Amino acid sequence: MAAIKQLAICVLLILLGTAASAAQSTGQTIRHHRVAEQDSSFPPELVQAETDIEKKDYASAEPLLKKVVEATPANYQAWFDLGFVLNALGNTQDAISAYRKSVDAKPDVFESNLNLGLMLAKNGDAEAEKYLRAATTLKPTANIDEGHARAWLSLAHLLETSNSDEAIDAYKLASALQPKDLEPHLSAGLLLEKQKRFADAEGEYRQALAIDSNSADALTGLANIYMQGNRYADAAEVLYKLVALHPNDSAAHMQLGRVLAASGKEEEAEGELQTALKLSPNDVALKRELADVYTNEKKYPQAEAQYKALLQSNPNDAETHYGLGTVLLKEKKFPDAQQEFLTTVKLKPDFGAAYGDLAVAANENKNYELAIRATDARAKFLPEIPVSYFLRATAYDHLRAYKQAAENYHKFLEVAQGAYPDQEWQARHRLIAIEPKK
Repeated sequence: MAAIKQLAICVLLILLGTAASAAQSTGQTIRHHRVAEQDSSFPPELVQAETDIEKKDYASAEPLLKKVVEATPANYQAWFDLGFVLNALGNTQDAISAYRKSVDAKPDVFESNLNLGLMLAKNGDAEAEKYLRAATTLKPTANIDEGHARAWLSLAHLLETSNSDEAIDAYKLASALQPKDLEPHLSAGLLLEKQKRFADAEGEYRQALAIDSNSADALTGLANIYMQGNRYADAAEVLYKLVALHPNDSAAHMQLGRVLAASGKEEEAEGELQTALKLSPNDVALKRELADVYTNEKKYPQAEAQYKALLQSNPNDAETHYGLGTVLLKEKKFPDAQQEFLTTVKLKPDFGAAYGDLAVAANENKNYELAIRATDARAKFLPEIPVSYFLRATAYDHLRAYKQAAENYHKFLEVAQGAYPDQEWQARHRLIAIEPKK
């Protein structure tokens, strides 16, 4: 009779673009079953305790079982039952101790080794591996393949951080014993995905879909690896199916929106993100995604409104100020853009790109001193680019600092290499005008 039930794995979304995390949540619980059939050798207290356990009356069962083990310390069934009862009552350490005594009394029992291994694993005890390995070699009292599959599955979860290759092998053994069980494939797929073994991960997720074509976890896993491999068309196909199955899942709509945006399908992306936002109206990340899509679509008034709404709830977010500044720059609202970029670099002094855009806005506002300071600040965090040299040169030129202007015009011409014909023409003609004749 099996003594363990492993709950299903939950695979979380790994979203594209924004850092986020990928992760796995595994729940384990222990079911009570006898490890020996009741017979005339069972003391009446043990018989009554097991009746109480079936009724989930653990408080009544506990003193009866303690009486049995006190009288007969070698009674492995009583120790096993006591371990289950104590765990159900939340007495974890005492439960572990009881399971240990059950194993000590009879080391070759599958259920007691498995339950002890699970309890130790839950408490982060390295000794868990010993008992879980033992369980894979012992015969369950019932449902043999299912019991062994659970043992291999539990061992695989334990080995993921210490020996990932062996964990994958254990998942394969579990799936061979339980061919209709999704969990070994989902767990192996997620582990392979973390190792960047995308082809192997795809195989595991597809095997899971062969078992259940509507598995949200398997579809999510496939979408993740397709996105990480820039296979946006494949990712979109999977995610369309996922949102059809779960139309009220805002995360799935957001992920589909991101994939569509990355594919250049901004209008479709906007629709998915708006749907996601209706489902999760307070999701700040969603609002930011939608603002970015509006910007890419050149829907600047909508983007501006979205960024400003974000800043009302989080006024000290540098990225949002930068996004708003970028939109204002596109709208040619140069004074407002300049102020947003100044706020950005005040909040995040190492934001190199913001200094570059600040220089552009300041130059448009004829604030040439600020434009020069901003380009110089940008150079501390990012490599110089031709536009920086040209902007700095023209700012110095306007300030009649002709020596510095000429130096930057020359540097611009050295790196431009024909990529900026209009500006290169202007630089050459300004050098004729401002450099002393030789």
